[in-house]
Amino acid sequence: MTRTRGPEHTDVLILGSGIAGLFLALRLAENARVVVATKKQNFESNTNYAQGGIAAVLGPDDRFALHVKDTLTAGAGLCHADVVRQVVSEGPDRVRDLMQLGVRFSRAQKGKKLSLGREGGHSARRIAHAADLTGRAIEKALLAAVLEHPRIRLLENHMAVDLLRERRPRGRVWGAEILDRSRGTTRDFVARATVLATGGSGKVYLYTSNPDIATGDGVAMAYRAGAVVSNLEFVQFHPTCLYHPRARSFLITEAVRGEGATLLTVDGRRFMKGVHSLAELAPRDIVARAIDAEMKRRGDKYVLLDLRPIGAAKLRGHFPNILQRCRELGMDPVREPIPVVPAAHYQCGGVRAALDGRTSLPRLFAIGEVAMTGLHGANRLASNSLLEAVVMAHHAAGSIAALLCDGEMPPRPRVPPAHGHKPRREAARLAHDWEAVRRLMWDMVGIVRTDDRLATADERLRALRVEIEREFRTYRLTADFVELRNLSQVAHLIVRSARWRKESRGLHYNLDHPQRAARFRRDTVLTHRPGER
Repeated sequence: MTRTRGPEHTDVLILGSGIAGLFLALRLAENARVVVATKKQNFESNTNYAQGGIAAVLGPDDRFALHVKDTLTAGAGLCHADVVRQVVSEGPDRVRDLMQLGVRFSRAQKGKKLSLGREGGHSARRIAHAADLTGRAIEKALLAAVLEHPRIRLLENHMAVDLLRERRPRGRVWGAEILDRSRGTTRDFVARATVLATGGSGKVYLYTSNPDIATGDGVAMAYRAGAVVSNLEFVQFHPTCLYHPRARSFLITEAVRGEGATLLTVDGRRFMKGVHSLAELAPRDIVARAIDAEMKRRGDKYVLLDLRPIGAAKLRGHFPNILQRCRELGMDPVREPIPVVPAAHYQCGGVRAALDGRTSLPRLFAIGEVAMTGLHGANRLASNSLLEAVVMAHHAAGSIAALLCDGEMPPRPRVPPAHGHKPRREAARLAHDWEAVRRLMWDMVGIVRTDDRLATADERLRALRVEIEREFRTYRLTADFVELRNLSQVAHLIVRSARWRKESRGLHYNLDHPQRAARFRRDTVLTHRPGER
C-alpha cells in the first residue's frame, strides 16, 4: 500500500453520497469547504435503490398523531418517542426542501396535489414518491446541485479505512484515512468535523436488496474508534425481493401491496389474511416471517406476488420501473404472479447519535441509515428512512456550522497506520471468506433465530475476526479486503447484540424466547473493549 505524502485538510469530511450526505453537503457549503468521499460511482447508494418514497403528513385526511402512532407501533416499544414526534413534525417542511432542490415528486391526475401512496404499517396515504424510482429522483437532483457547487469536492471511488482519532479515551475525531480504489493509494483527510453517511450493511447477508457498497463501513469504523453502537440485532428484511438469478438485488416496493397486490403460495393460496388483520399491509417483519414460514413449511424457494389486482393501467403509470425490469427478465406482472423472497434490506440500529448526528465521540457525526437515533426502534416503518435522513442532515448542518465557529484546529498529523505492506494473498481465499461470512449470517442469524445458531455464528466469526485483523497488519490494503474487515466486524456486532436480547421483539425473532420481555424494553448498547479484535 502506497501512501500519498502529507495529509489533505478540509473543514468537513462527509463519508457517503446518499440523501443524507448530499443534503448536508449542500447545507454546509455556503460557509465551509466540504469533501464528500463516495465508494463507487456517485449513483450507487441505498437512496438510489429506494423505490417506495418518503413518508410525511401531506394529505388532508392525515394527522401528525397518526404518523407518530404508526411509527411507535412498528417500533415495538423501542422507539424514542421524542425523536419520533420531532421527525414526524418536520416531515412536510423537509419534503418541501427537496422540492426546492429540484426533486419532482409524482402528482395526482390534475397535477396540483402530490400523488400519495400507502405502504405497510401506515394508516393513511402519506408516501410522496416519484413513480417507483423515488430514490433515484432525489439522488439525481441533489447530485446535480452538488456537482455545480464550487465549495464541494466529490471524490468517487474513494473509501475510508479508519477514522483519525486522538489516542485517549473518547478522543476527538479529526478525519479519516482514505483509500483511492483506482490507484491503490491511501491519504489522510484531516477535517474539523467528520460525518458518517455511509448507509447500511445489507451485504452482511447472502441475499439483500442493497447495492454492493452496503458493507457496514461506518458502523465498523466508529466501533473500532470507540463510539457507542446500538440495536444492531434489528435487521429489516424486505419481504419481496424478486427471485431471479439475474436480479438478486431487485426489490418490489411494498407500495404495490398498498395498491392491492396480494401474496400467494406457489400453488396459488393467499396466506396473509390468516396471519394479520392488515393482511398484506402488515408491518414488514410480520410479512417477512410469514413468507419465510411458508417457504420452510412447503419446501418452496419462493412465494408469489400477484400484481394483477392493481390493473394494467395503474401498473404502467405508478410502477413503470418494476414492469419494465420484470419484462426484461421474461416475466409479465400484468398477466401472471411473480416470484419473490425476503432479503436483508435496512439496518435499524447503528452508531448511536442525536437527531443532529452527534455521536459519543467529539467531532464525529453520523446521519442516515448508519445512525441509530431511536426513530425506528425494533422495526422501521416503511419510507421513514428517507425522512430521517433529510431531517438529520438539516439538524446536523446547524450543529456542524456552530462547531466550525470555535476556531479549534486539528493537532499534528498522526503516525503511519497499522496496516501492512506485503503483497495481498490470492483473490480466491478472499472471496471464500466473503462468502463464508454472508452465508453464515443468512443461515444462522436471519429472519428467525435460535440460541444455538447464534452461539455457533459467534464462535465462527470470532475466529475469522482474529485472522482478518492479523492480515490487516500484514498485507497491503485492497478495497475488497477493507470491506471484508468491516463486513465481518458488523456481522459479529449483530450476533453479539442478538445473543444479549433474550426475547422476540420487532425484527429480532428467537424461537427459544418467543415472547417480549419487559426487562429488554431498552436499547442494546455496545462499545469497543480495550484489546478487542
